[in-house]
Amino acid sequence: MFTKGLGAALVAAMLLAPAAIAGPVNVNTADAKTLARELDGVGMAKAEAIVAYRQKNGPFKNADELAKVEGIGKKTIEQNRANLRFEAEKG
Repeated sequence: MFTKGLGAALVAAMLLAPAAIAGPVNVNTADAKTLARELDGVGMAKAEAIVAYRQKNGPFKNADELAKVEGIGKKTIEQNRANLRFEAEKG
């Protein structure tokens, strides 16, 4: 038999678990809000820096190019490598 607290904790964990799973994100088309939400270790300031760099220098070709963005280090890139996509913007 579940205690009230344990049952509530399990329900909360089940509801929050999907939000903690980052999905693939195209860093060449995503806005800052999406980047901040989907990438581990990337908050709004870093996400805005990614967008600003992309707007100034053009699309990223691969994950390693993200290291050119101030505040984005190798650890952040490795944490997210499996979910990074680099398709060019359609236009």
